[in-house]
Amino acid sequence: MNESAPESSMAAVTSQPNAVLDARGVHKSYRIGPRVLQVLRGVTLAIQRGEFVALRGASGAGKSTLLHLLGGLDTPNAGSILFDGWLNLANPPTGLSAWRNQQVGFIFQAYHLLPELDALENVCLPARIHRTTAQAATRRGRELLGRVGLGDRLDHKPFELSGGEQQRVAIARALINGPRLILADEPTGNLDSHTGEEIINLLCQLRDEQSATLLIATHDTKVATRAPRVIELEDGIIRADVGK
Repeated sequence: MNESAPESSMAAVTSQPNAVLDARGVHKSYRIGPRVLQVLRGVTLAIQRGEFVALRGASGAGKSTLLHLLGGLDTPNAGSILFDGWLNLANPPTGLSAWRNQQVGFIFQAYHLLPELDALENVCLPARIHRTTAQAATRRGRELLGRVGLGDRLDHKPFELSGGEQQRVAIARALINGPRLILADEPTGNLDSHTGEEIINLLCQLRDEQSATLLIATHDTKVATRAPRVIELEDGIIRADVGK
């Protein structure tokens, strides 16, 4: 895996030691017609390599927006975010998409599986985008689907899978390129409590095996209590950071 940072003309700044994510004074707003909606208001936080952190808050608190910014899916209006020591400002650096594909694994509440692809094809897609050979991607995809308990569902399309099974496919897809950072946005939000607990157990197990950093955005107190560190977000502001 190529771990080089994307090319950029932006000046580097010093991040906290061992911080895979270092966000400082992050603001994010969206214009809706004549109105400006302030979503994040000066968020500052650092996530260390290998940490398991829960980002908790009510719906509309800014959790998903912050997660998207921390993973390079969106850019802040103000402030800075250092990804593993490299600065990302309002203008994305050249090569950010390729870096994100290699370094970050996203798990979404709505799964975001491609309906025309079967489970194995969905899992292998990020690896193929990374130009991994079809043989190597398939081998890794089969291994991961076996690890998440779907070794007998390789050729099933998303509509043939339950919600919990689709989330397991999404987890396998997020892990196929061996990311340093796993970002999960309400990964149990569409699941019953039993299935949700299984998904969290699986995420924790796989995170430990890969020595990855795990950040879960959730409004579920039961999910949040599994994390050694809980960041409370309210109205776009960090109100508490417990376990830091």
